[in-house]
Amino acid sequence: MKKLVFAICAVIMLAGCASKNKIIAEQSLPDIYDEAYTEFNKEHYDAAAAKFITAETQYPTSPWAADALIMAAYSYYMDDDFAGALMTTDRFMRFHPGHADVPYVLYLRGMCHYRQVSDVRREPGESAYALAQFQQLVERFPSSEYAKNAKNKIIILKNYIAGKVMYAARNDMAVQNWPSAITRFQSIVSDAQETVMTAEAMYRLTECYTAIGLPEQASGYADMLRKNFPDNVWTKKLK
Repeated sequence: MKKLVFAICAVIMLAGCASKNKIIAEQSLPDIYDEAYTEFNKEHYDAAAAKFITAETQYPTSPWAADALIMAAYSYYMDDDFAGALMTTDRFMRFHPGHADVPYVLYLRGMCHYRQVSDVRREPGESAYALAQFQQLVERFPSSEYAKNAKNKIIILKNYIAGKVMYAARNDMAVQNWPSAITRFQSIVSDAQETVMTAEAMYRLTECYTAIGLPEQASGYADMLRKNFPDNVWTKKLK
């Protein structure tokens, strides 16, 4: 009798465990997508990103997998979760390097960094990262619909980066650290010629070389300033 009771109890326990560990069928891809877009349209971007990621991880071989990653990255971007967006685009580039939407992904990556650029007194590094992404986009996909906007961003970023160098160089001048100031100003003249900082950099170089008693070098930069920027405000400051 005891053996019978024990057997019955064992069957009941096994049945209970089986019900708790019951395998639930995966949600269909269309259903996941519907929920993801519903969350996105409600501006619940974090929830939408999670759903799009679920779609990609559960159906990685689906034709929609790449689109799911793009939408997840964009959802993170809209939620100001730039780290999440960048990690998702990294995954996209690893698994879909030849996809037609690579230009957009490069643009999105650039914008993630671009939106984190701060004022010229700080150096978070985001400006250089953004510039690299936009330059890659323009070089690889010059006919892309995103290339024109990327070119505009490149101009802005180059001026921004030159502005940071100029800010540091002026501080060098203020403490009479002439070698450092000269190096910084020369980097603007050689590497950022298309920026608005170039004329001032040439003018400042004439000041620096005059200060350390090298009039020939000062005169050379003054002549360069007159030749390249004859009507510039910094040219008019020359004595």
